[in-house]
Amino acid sequence: MLDNLNEQKDKDKILKLVSEYCDKYHKKVDYVEGQRIPYASRVYDHDEMTNLVDSSLEFWLTSGRYTNEFESEFAKYLKVKYCSVVNSGSSANLAAFMALTSPLLGERAVKRGDEVITVAAGFPTTVTPIIQFGAVPVFVDVTIPQYNIDVTMLEKALSDKTKAVMVAHTLGNPFDIGAVKAFCDKNNLWLIEDNCDALGSKYIIDGVEKFTGTIGDIGTSSFYPPHHMTMGEGGAVYTNDHLLNKIIRSLRDWGRDCVCPSGVDNLCGHRFDNQYGELPVGYDHKYVYSHFGYNLKATDMQAAIGCAQLKKFPSFVDRRKENFKRLKEGLREVEDKFILPNACANSNPSWFGFLITCKEGVDRNEVVQYVERKGVQTRMLFAGNLIKHPCFDDMRASGDGYRVVGDLTNTDRIMNDTFWVGVYPGMNDRMIDYMIKTIKEAVK
Repeated sequence: MLDNLNEQKDKDKILKLVSEYCDKYHKKVDYVEGQRIPYASRVYDHDEMTNLVDSSLEFWLTSGRYTNEFESEFAKYLKVKYCSVVNSGSSANLAAFMALTSPLLGERAVKRGDEVITVAAGFPTTVTPIIQFGAVPVFVDVTIPQYNIDVTMLEKALSDKTKAVMVAHTLGNPFDIGAVKAFCDKNNLWLIEDNCDALGSKYIIDGVEKFTGTIGDIGTSSFYPPHHMTMGEGGAVYTNDHLLNKIIRSLRDWGRDCVCPSGVDNLCGHRFDNQYGELPVGYDHKYVYSHFGYNLKATDMQAAIGCAQLKKFPSFVDRRKENFKRLKEGLREVEDKFILPNACANSNPSWFGFLITCKEGVDRNEVVQYVERKGVQTRMLFAGNLIKHPCFDDMRASGDGYRVVGDLTNTDRIMNDTFWVGVYPGMNDRMIDYMIKTIKEAVK
C-alpha cells in the first residue's frame, strides 16, 4: 500500500514537471507577418504531453486503458455504437473495406471481381484496398465547387457486379450523402464513408442532423498530425452494426476469432471447449482465426494523446469554420479569377482546407509558386486524378482492373487548376488576413 502511494507521488511529480516543461518550451510563438504559415499543424498543450508520459510510465505500450477510454468517448461523441482504434487512417480504410469481404456476410460479401463505385479525385488509400483485394474500382467524376462525387453518375456506374460505394468527404465538405445513401439502399449496396478529412462535419438526412461517417455502414477517421485532431499516427473505424464491428475487430487483431482484449484470457468462458473449422475440439480459442487479418492496433501512448485531443475537439471545429468563413469573405473580390468552394446542400462542414480552382487565364503554377515564396504553404487535392499516376501504369496499359464511367472532366480540371490552403485551428485572424492578401497579390 505504501509503495503504491509513493509511486503515485513520484508519478505526480514527474507529470507536474512535464506540464511545466511543455508550457515553457512548447508555448505558441506569436505570429509575425511573413512567417511560414503551414497548411496544417498540431494544436496541443500540456494535457496531451502529460497523458503521453503518463501512458509511457505505465509501459503497457500496446492498446490498453487509454485505448478503451478513447474508443468509448469517441463513439459517444459521434453517437455510434462501436469504435475500433487503429494505427492510421489508411489502416482504417483497409479494415473497413476488408470487412465487406468477410464470409460472415454471406451473399452480400464483396468477392474478387466485384465492383465498388468511387472517385479518382482524392487520396489513394480510399481506393488502394479495393485494388489490393482484387475488386474493381469504378470511377465517376466529381463536381466543382463541391469537389465531391457527382451523384448523377451513380445509376450509370451501376452494374450487376456492383457491391459497394466507397468515397471520401472532400476536405471536410460532405458529399451528397442523402442521394448516395438512397442509391445504396435501393440497390442493396454497402456504403463506406471515408471521413478522414471531415471529422466533425454534419449532414441533415431524413430531417436529422448527423455526423458524417455515421450515416453509411462504416466510417473511418485519421489522426495523422495535419488532420482535425491527432494521435501522431492513428485512426478509427466505426459502425452501428454489431456484425461489422465483430469483423472489423477481428481483422484489426490478426484475424482472430477471440474477442478477448490484450492481457485478458477466457472472457467468454469457453476458451477450451469448442470446435472451430477442422481444428480439434478444445483448441485454444485465443489462437483460432476466422479471417485473414492484420495487426492494425495503435499503441496506448497514441490513444492517450487522442483522449486529451478529443476534449478540445469541439473548439477545433469552431475555429476551422471561422477561419474558412473569413478566408472566403476576404477572397470574394477575386472571384473573377478563382472558383471558391461551396458547401454541399444540407451540410455543416468541419473544413479541413480551402480549395481554390483557377479560372481560365490564371496559371495555377504561377499562383502557387508566388504564394509559397511569400510563406503560405499550399497543397494539391492529393492525387488530382489517381488513374494518371504511375501506380496505374500497368492497369492503363492492359485496360484491366478498373472502369471509368463517363468522362473525368472535372477530375482532370482539379488535377490541372486546383490547389488549397489550410484553415487549421492554430491559425489566427492575422494569419488568415495575410493569406488573403498574398493570394490576391498572386493574381494582380
